[in-house]
Amino acid sequence: MAESSVVQQLNLFKDCQSFVPEIDLTPDSVRHKFTFVDLFAGIGGFRIALEQLGGKCVAYSEIDREAIAVYEKNFLQSLNCPEVNLGDVRDIGKLPQSVDLIVGGVPCQPWSIAGKIKGFDDERGQLWFDVIRIVELNRPKSFIFENVKGLTEPRHQESLNCILNAFQNLNYSVKYEILNSYDFGLSQDRDRVFIVGIQKEIDRSESFKFPKPLDRKTKLYQFIEAVESADIEKKKFAPEILFGDRIPAARGRFQKNDELNDFFLFTDVRDGHTTIHSWDLIETTPREKLICQTLLRNRRKKKYGDKDGNPLSLEHFQALIADIKLEELEQLVNKRILRKILKRGYDFVNSKISAGIDGVSKIILPHADAIGTLTATGMRDYVATVSLDCQEPNLYKRTFIQKIYKPKKFKPLSARDYARLQGFPNWFQLAIRESTAKKQLGNAVSVPVVYHLSKSLLNIIVEV
Repeated sequence: MAESSVVQQLNLFKDCQSFVPEIDLTPDSVRHKFTFVDLFAGIGGFRIALEQLGGKCVAYSEIDREAIAVYEKNFLQSLNCPEVNLGDVRDIGKLPQSVDLIVGGVPCQPWSIAGKIKGFDDERGQLWFDVIRIVELNRPKSFIFENVKGLTEPRHQESLNCILNAFQNLNYSVKYEILNSYDFGLSQDRDRVFIVGIQKEIDRSESFKFPKPLDRKTKLYQFIEAVESADIEKKKFAPEILFGDRIPAARGRFQKNDELNDFFLFTDVRDGHTTIHSWDLIETTPREKLICQTLLRNRRKKKYGDKDGNPLSLEHFQALIADIKLEELEQLVNKRILRKILKRGYDFVNSKISAGIDGVSKIILPHADAIGTLTATGMRDYVATVSLDCQEPNLYKRTFIQKIYKPKKFKPLSARDYARLQGFPNWFQLAIRESTAKKQLGNAVSVPVVYHLSKSLLNIIVEV
């Protein structure tokens, strides 16, 4: 690597809040300690971490033209000799030289709930067989492959076992574990499964262990541009105060039953102490709110249909609110809160959780621990630009609406925000188009996770 490229990397993990230990990468001290091949390279998340550990990339594989352009701009322009793009993994055979490590983020859509979950019935799912073939032909000392958590779920257990057994039959000691980006210094709740294999003759005692979470607690404001940085001392409450008699059986890692949420969810089809409904945002009477809440509480009951949400007819409403009039429902239609479905009844205009309300699905407060998983398909999640210090449950939503939502003190995530939340350094040059950059970063691996995982692995296969 040319001097200018190496010097750029000196501040790699200083520039972003990834908490990776500083290591010496001055031009005079660089010694390539191992070689690697970067499959499904994307924009180079694996490569950033592995080069920090002294690795030399001898070849990469990527077929997306826009990703290749970003990859080459960041890693290849300074090289004296251009690296080989191996192209489509289905065409890769014997590599031009032996390598210590093969890595890659195998396409995840076949196993993701965001896709159609076809597994090996999806062409992209079958790429695992090409990965196995490449490992068999080239016999690297080790490999690391990343995928979505869904691959480990019971419905895909047979497929996962097929992959693991295939590698084991090639005489590799194979382990897998789900690692979360938050545990490695990023304010992103991102679970990914990492499959690691080591030649059995190298790791005879199967001593490899996945890295433990770092002793670091981050806040979202550390990664997001142009937001207020403030830590809020949160009060504790009895769960009944926040949830009434419907305390959730299971909550996300960053949602606690005894604390106010650090986010506000915009939807008409769910409820909660930080759920914002359309009737909270426009002028509605107590009676209109009652009608909306009645629909909200009953539309998922099986007596009204077998879908997750069903329209209620006038007769259904009359059985629930005896004196309700057709005119009252039509008035809510005029306010664009309800819509009339021919021959079926009334449902909410905003009937899809993913759509949010007026294009906003969620607003996260800047002092939150983490944002949800960044995705390639985009998000309707926003970050408040100011903190909210209200700790009174009865006032929390109203205060949020008045101080943050109505004055529009919230912002979408920028591509650079995405990059920092994935652990990419500030020197990294993103795609020019924001939408393209976000898509690429949503598909990328979290750099600090790869760094710490690889460090644990390399301690066994090479001296790092």
